[in-house]
Amino acid sequence: MKNNATLVVMAAGMGSRFGGLKQVEPIGPKGEAILDFSVFDARRAGFDKVVFVIKKAIEHDFRTLVGKRIEKTIDVEYAFQEVDSIPNGFIPPVERTKPWGTGHAVLCCKDLVHSPFAVINADDFYGKQSFEQIYKGLQGNNYCMVGYRLKNTVTRNGFVSRGVCELQNGLLKSITEHIKIDFDCLYETEFGEKKQLLPDTIVSMNFWGFKTDFFDYLEEYLKI
Repeated sequence: MKNNATLVVMAAGMGSRFGGLKQVEPIGPKGEAILDFSVFDARRAGFDKVVFVIKKAIEHDFRTLVGKRIEKTIDVEYAFQEVDSIPNGFIPPVERTKPWGTGHAVLCCKDLVHSPFAVINADDFYGKQSFEQIYKGLQGNNYCMVGYRLKNTVTRNGFVSRGVCELQNGLLKSITEHIKIDFDCLYETEFGEKKQLLPDTIVSMNFWGFKTDFFDYLEEYLKI
């Protein structure tokens, strides 16, 4: 019998550079968005619940364009990432007007996630095998991440940002973000220089697996 697992989908960003809700832009023959394919692959791998992390401002459009369709195939809940979605005892700076990053977004799901869970971006395509692998990883006691070879994640149509992984004895030691990586695996440093990455470099595309105790770590980290 398969064990319960939840898919957490980061969909709070408005995609300002894209000019709209990139997360729900139809690309499939029946109007499917990228995240439709992710949810389909996750369900086949064994996931039985999806939590979408969104902003209140996009709730109506998101539910209308994507949510209602996906709710027909899998249990769906919504978490809202807002600047006031914070742990008790944490006082944000007065000048803060935007939510925090991915860690904060995941923490907003705390009351909705009760099983091992994976975290993905709404607008990245991960592939069927990746969901199968992370589902298997969630059956153990460790946190996990799906890594990709850089050459399989670049595009001829612009640049990408990727987290370059450093491994030690088969475990993840660190991740360093590299920006403006082109099709030839050249990236731009903070000084505007071009440097080469090896095509087989292992990179993160923000596909993580956690146990529910991770919420406790996130809560303490945000208070620091």
